[in-house]
Amino acid sequence: MARKRKQLPLLEAVEITGVAAEGKAVAKVDGMVVFVPFAAPGDVADIQLTRRKNSFAEGRVVRFQSLSPVRSEPFCQHFGVCGGCKWQILPYSEQLKYKQQQVTDNLTRIGKVELPAITPILGAPATTFYRNKLEFTFSNRRWLTEEEVSSDREFAQMNALGFHIPGMFDKVLDIEKCWLQDDFSNQIRTAIRDFCLQNGYSFFDLRNQHGLMRTLLIRNSSIGERMVIVVFYEDDAEKRKQLMDFIVTTFPQITSLIYIVNQKANDTITDQEVVTWKGRDYIVEEMEGLQFRIGTKSFYQTNSEQAYHLYQVARSFARLTGGELVYDLYTGTGTIANFVARNAKKVIGIEYVEEAIADARVNAEINGIGNTLFFAGDMKDVLTAAFIAEHGHPDVIITDPPRAGMHDDVVSAILLAAPERIVYVSCNPATQARDLNLLDSSYRVTRVQPVDMFPHTHHVENVVLLEKRD
Repeated sequence: MARKRKQLPLLEAVEITGVAAEGKAVAKVDGMVVFVPFAAPGDVADIQLTRRKNSFAEGRVVRFQSLSPVRSEPFCQHFGVCGGCKWQILPYSEQLKYKQQQVTDNLTRIGKVELPAITPILGAPATTFYRNKLEFTFSNRRWLTEEEVSSDREFAQMNALGFHIPGMFDKVLDIEKCWLQDDFSNQIRTAIRDFCLQNGYSFFDLRNQHGLMRTLLIRNSSIGERMVIVVFYEDDAEKRKQLMDFIVTTFPQITSLIYIVNQKANDTITDQEVVTWKGRDYIVEEMEGLQFRIGTKSFYQTNSEQAYHLYQVARSFARLTGGELVYDLYTGTGTIANFVARNAKKVIGIEYVEEAIADARVNAEINGIGNTLFFAGDMKDVLTAAFIAEHGHPDVIITDPPRAGMHDDVVSAILLAAPERIVYVSCNPATQARDLNLLDSSYRVTRVQPVDMFPHTHHVENVVLLEKRD
């Protein structure tokens, strides 16, 4: 007989005092730290604990007794259920304050390196409709809201097209309007969902791996180009044609319409065949007179407007005079490499995804840039002593790794290369801080500039300049 789980206590009239590293609100009760989502500092609430450990607990708000004076009214109808935009309840100025503090705390507590004064964070010009890429999931297990559950109604229609519920891989919240991408994106998503529902298309069963419709990706650019990628699980040519023709007819504005049949156990498409149904197999982004082609599998910063400001910071930190050899690590489609090339003697970009490197080379060609070289492969395997000996010791390294930061072998290779300056762009100040500690024996941090790429979330980019010690 299974042991009955002990009911955790309800904590009454708890004051929320701050924001934790992952964006949850935080309170202290009898010396215990309690993490709570969807609450703001200054709120007083009754909290039902959902998990309890020796040093901390997690809970959810069951009732607000009073609201914080700095609280904002959430603008999205899905707030509190959807896992995104959790900081809507904080005014943007407060969000920036906590992001600045997050950078300071990580670099100080994890990095444990000597720091200069940290420059005030660069806020985003647009706080809604700022993303150029969104991915939605088809699911036959629609998440029911509390109101729907409490209604005691039976729901015959359980299909959804939207976002995963946090912590539940097979549950998807059906999205009516998302504030992350412009309303044309909302129109495309809802039209495709309604067409599939009306024509009996099966939505994906994530648990049992069957169904026709799997995912939908929508990309756009600041010059108005749009890419729609429909990912099917089952290979049904007739139904696929009906849907793709419907999209063409309904949305002639789409620049690139693509489909993929992905029958793997996971949603990644980097190893899948891409079929262009209409238009080009890429869209074009522009930045400071440069054009960048973005393909289906290409990485590009998801906030186009703020990406420009981020790259301006990186270029400024690099202090290029025209005579430097620059290594651009994790170059993606070569955006930073091509962006700084006019200010350097030569730029070498390295990236894991071969398709992205192909885009990087094309981007250099269409912009008439002749002083860049690009290499595809795992960073720790490409950036070796032999590679550095062959291509030269860089004067400057710009590195923009994924959230996990840099592999120890990559850090060792950077130390071997011994550039005068390292510009470290990071989407995760915690792993950045860890890497700064590894570089500290040979480099000192001289400048720090946080940049907000993702309003209404706890995520923050950070750019650090390291200079070789004397």
